Amino acid sequence: MKAAVVTGAGQPPICIEYDEPEAAPGEVLVYVRAAAISQLVRARASGQHYSFDGQYPFVAGVDGTGVLGDGRRVYFAMPRAPFGAIAERAPVREEFCVPLSDQLDDIRAAALANPGMSSWMALRERARMQPGETVLVNGATGSSGQLAVQIARHMGARRVIATGRNPAVLARLKSLGADEIISLTDDTQALKVQFDTAFAQGVDVILDYLWGPSAKAILSAATHARPAATRRRFVQIGSISGAELALPGGWLRSSAIELMGSGIGSVSMPRMIASVGEMLAAADDAGLEIVTEAVPLADISAAWADTDARARQVIAIG
Repeated sequence: MKAAVVTGAGQPPICIEYDEPEAAPGEVLVYVRAAAISQLVRARASGQHYSFDGQYPFVAGVDGTGVLGDGRRVYFAMPRAPFGAIAERAPVREEFCVPLSDQLDDIRAAALANPGMSSWMALRERARMQPGETVLVNGATGSSGQLAVQIARHMGARRVIATGRNPAVLARLKSLGADEIISLTDDTQALKVQFDTAFAQGVDVILDYLWGPSAKAILSAATHARPAATRRRFVQIGSISGAELALPGGWLRSSAIELMGSGIGSVSMPRMIASVGEMLAAADDAGLEIVTEAVPLADISAAWADTDARARQVIAIG
């Protein structure tokens, strides 16, 4: 079969013939139709993601959409290594598949799945967000952040605050459901004033896709806001702005802030898959949208090299 194969750390996947998979007991064989190139897919291919076992070569891709042997359309995740999602076929544990509605096409579902799951799972499974709460999305200009704004609004957020650097996307975020925009290109003092003001008005949940300096500024505002006993949940999802952050221990001891992560390992795999299923089932009612570009499997190397792509790249296979 044709597959996007990674031969070594730092190497882009190439479309070549690869071993034909067979379903083991408890697995199903998915005839793949679409699979997205996500930050998780790139990180695993580079060998730098904590969920990668370090074995090369392997087929790239962690999730996608496809059809089972009996004709059912499904979203699937985490094929058995060394197989992956960006291939004509993938062996997947049966419980790691969820049905897709006829209203949701394969490309759109594959594009929405990973970035949409990141905020759906963070809000529902980790933060336990309640309708009427205020959500701040730090790093809302990427695919995941844009969907986080939409999903927070769909889940009943009273107010959604979005941060980011890209001015064009920031301008668009209000049409996606953001009530307030904070540009991270502002100077340090201006950002402090904006974050302090936001927390004085009340912020219940922070979804952080960046870490780094902006996350520290937000945590400072959150821990110094009054009343200190207010329960504020900071959910760390991505670390584009830096892998490490120094925090004064007193910030945590002097406030009721809850600092937690959301990702592979923080939530059980069955609940992660269920979160994707819930998000995809709500996609039409919530009006979830993401700029998407469909790319043939044969062009995987060129798509992989386009790291500045503004659209969510989805490999069209079936």
